[in-house]
Amino acid sequence: MERKSREEALELASEVLEFIQSEKLTVDQKKKIVSDSVDNFSNYVTKAILAHRKSVSNDFSVVEWEDEAAVFRDTMGDEYIDCLGGYGVYLLGHRHPKVVKAVEAQIKRYALHSQEMIDPLRGFLSKLVAYITPGDLQHSYLVNCGTEANEMALKLARLATGKKYFISTEKGFHGKTMGSLSASGKGTFREPYVPLVPGFQHVPFGDADAVEQAIRILINTGETVAGVIVEPIQGEGGVNIPPDDYLPRLREICDKYECLLIVDEVQTGMGRTGTMFGVDHWNVVPDIMTLGKAFGGGVMPIAAMVAKKKWWGKMEENPFLLGSSTFGGNPLCCAGAIAGIHTILEDNIPQMAKEKGDYILKQLQEIQSCHSDIFVQVRGKGLLIGMEFATNSFGYTLAKRLFGKKILVGGTLNNATVIRLEPPAIISYEQIDYVLACIEEGIAQLSKESKVLR
Repeated sequence: MERKSREEALELASEVLEFIQSEKLTVDQKKKIVSDSVDNFSNYVTKAILAHRKSVSNDFSVVEWEDEAAVFRDTMGDEYIDCLGGYGVYLLGHRHPKVVKAVEAQIKRYALHSQEMIDPLRGFLSKLVAYITPGDLQHSYLVNCGTEANEMALKLARLATGKKYFISTEKGFHGKTMGSLSASGKGTFREPYVPLVPGFQHVPFGDADAVEQAIRILINTGETVAGVIVEPIQGEGGVNIPPDDYLPRLREICDKYECLLIVDEVQTGMGRTGTMFGVDHWNVVPDIMTLGKAFGGGVMPIAAMVAKKKWWGKMEENPFLLGSSTFGGNPLCCAGAIAGIHTILEDNIPQMAKEKGDYILKQLQEIQSCHSDIFVQVRGKGLLIGMEFATNSFGYTLAKRLFGKKILVGGTLNNATVIRLEPPAIISYEQIDYVLACIEEGIAQLSKESKVLR
């Protein structure tokens, strides 16, 4: 591509700033944003993203432009109920006013930090995280996203124990940077990059015996095991819920073999599953926990790795040995996270997620019982719900039809056999009832069409 002139770049930047700063767009501006957005994704981002969206892969007229509470709007002003929730980001909804207020107040003071002076919000947020997390978790390392938090967790486990191997799970998802990807258990994401970071042994999710056997064999063959990394409930893997004795047994196994239990709460944490953290369903305290997605209050991108004090020794010797994230724990993001935690606690968001999740699950179970040929199973905790279909095609078709009803849902990143429902906890019961009615109608239609084809 021929390099453009300074004048052309300045003209483009000025045009986009006008879009951003306009309180109301003209019809021509709206149309231009839509057409330019498709062209920009095709030529300057990745065209494949347009084709891989489950709900809107063939509809290029919908460009997200505004949002609030449980809805977003496109450039034309059409409103959509968000039941995807940014795969867990929007627990408090879109632009929660309490979180926005805190971020606006902070940006009037200062936005980023000098890197050398003490930035107080990082300390306040870390203390707050110690207050809300289980047991004796205490020290936080603040970063920008979930995969980075998991990188820090893996590095700390090796640093603290002096050991090497990790046990992780089939279908587990911990991110796509090289260390986190090595822990993840989905071949689609891993295969293009092998060999990955060595020292990861994958076992079936939910099988504590397999974890112990893997550790025992590694030790008996001369290896050392630094930790076990696991999601309390697998999200990207298909909303897979383990047996009730699974996490308690992992805690016992890690204690027995002197390795660390690392729990990835990036998607399940902050109240999403009906308790503050996923591990709270089983009263387990991990050695290291990672947080992300909803951690920033649905407004700011921030994640965290929080660990017990006993594993923090090497960090006291050299605080930059683990990492030195330029933007990690910046004041703007910390302000958003602090306001998000305040809202979660004040409004009892975990209880809200539990009550609304139970309501949705009950209705979906009734729908499933009537259409088990199409709709195989529904499972979940709180507002992390998975609808499993007999085929990928059924799930994909339902997602597209729901989008036609102005409802956004999502499958996993590369599959729609399991459709995830992750609406904000602040979604209204009126909105929930509309979503459920559309799901029931869509599944009934799929069942009818399927029987005709037979």
